[in-house]
Amino acid sequence: MMQLIFIHGSGGSKESWTYQTQYFKDSIALDLPGHPKGELIPSIEGYVEWLRNFVQSAGYRRMVLVGHSLGGGIALLYALKYPQDLAAIITVGSGARLRVHPMFLEGLEKVIKEPGAENPLATTAFEKIDPELASVLKRRSAENGPAAALNDLKACDQFDIMDRLPQITVPALALCGDQDIMTPPKYSQYLVAHMPQARALVIPGGTHMVFAEKPREVNRAIEDFLQTLGE
Repeated sequence: MMQLIFIHGSGGSKESWTYQTQYFKDSIALDLPGHPKGELIPSIEGYVEWLRNFVQSAGYRRMVLVGHSLGGGIALLYALKYPQDLAAIITVGSGARLRVHPMFLEGLEKVIKEPGAENPLATTAFEKIDPELASVLKRRSAENGPAAALNDLKACDQFDIMDRLPQITVPALALCGDQDIMTPPKYSQYLVAHMPQARALVIPGGTHMVFAEKPREVNRAIEDFLQTLGE
């Protein structure tokens, strides 16, 4: 049996994957450390080591890691370091290099210093998500606080495994929305061009939060991909 594990993006939470964990029975979604419990980890490498300790203590085998943005970076680096643990990986709105516009980093630093300042991540991220789920995600984002988002975006900004992609030999699916401006479709297409067992799927009408905006299409894409892996 494969174990499906969903990993959220910067400053996010396991609730981001509500539509996926409801659909895929026995799957799990994780809160990364410091979101809000525990200590934040300042690098994607550190998150990978935390995840490996978690899955080994839980006894999971033959995992499929599904990661959004930051979480996709975690899945990619995990596949580089510990491919023996994995059946496959799925990235959603992610890439091999995750540079962050300084505007976001500076804006979050300002929010930390001046709590009344506008959070640069909060303006449009949830616009296309069902209002009920969007309210949960906004509440969880507030609970995590801007320091978690800043920590994660800095970790993304330092991440670059573009030259190591050919070493990732596990099956991979790169999903993204065609309207994603944070990690445009070219990021997913780059993964496919440089990883030996990767395929991409671009979801029409989806933005960076495509998995919460277009759950039916994303769930079907994940399900179809899982069926290619066998038991």
